[in-house]
Amino acid sequence: METKIAEIADGIYRLSTLVPEVAPPAGFSFNQFLIKAEEPLLFHAGHRGMFPLISAAVARIVPVASLRWLSFSHFEADESGAMNQWLAAAPRAGVMHGALGCDVSLNDTADRAPRKLEDGETVDLGGKRVRFLATPHVPHGWDAGLLFEETTKTLLCSDLLGQAGDGPAATDGDIVGPAVATEGMFQSMALHPVTVPTLRRLADLAPRTLAIMHGSSLTANCAAALRALADDCASRQRGFAALAA
Repeated sequence: METKIAEIADGIYRLSTLVPEVAPPAGFSFNQFLIKAEEPLLFHAGHRGMFPLISAAVARIVPVASLRWLSFSHFEADESGAMNQWLAAAPRAGVMHGALGCDVSLNDTADRAPRKLEDGETVDLGGKRVRFLATPHVPHGWDAGLLFEETTKTLLCSDLLGQAGDGPAATDGDIVGPAVATEGMFQSMALHPVTVPTLRRLADLAPRTLAIMHGSSLTANCAAALRALADDCASRQRGFAALAA
């Protein structure tokens, strides 16, 4: 395996590792996003076993020891698995997450006390600024949350709109079709009453870039893609309701 690096927005780097044995034959990419700022932030810690690859990729952009913040959407191996390895490698680094995520997982599992964020709270990284968005059950997990980098209008959107395969680092084409097909494969989205309203709330941010954890990031028509995903979720909810009737 190798970890590829691409700048998908000004000062925001995608670190991507394709794992061929997941979702064969196309494979499945696991992506982290590094925000280069006075206080660098890494979104997604990655699996513990991938730490040597990912940390070597980070070191090509900024010194690993200079990392100040680590964050992710929800507590899960590919999101938070290597969290304490990063904390050990970056003495000044801390984890930031929503209050619920801290209370149910991170206060116990993180080697340093995490910073709790409230919905809508912003953090100035120095040259970049992130806003925490509490998104319970979106994509899944009651602790879920996302970050919106306000200077580039980049939504760090975790598993939303993930696609199988090893596509380009970023695209301005259609990813909704491949994403819906991949969702059909994994069925990972939580179809909760808050799912569709939350996706529409994210679309209303009018993001310019969607930094997607699996597959290509999107650099055009981002709000439309989120609304199309919301429509697909609404359609599936109606289908389940009809089956239950």
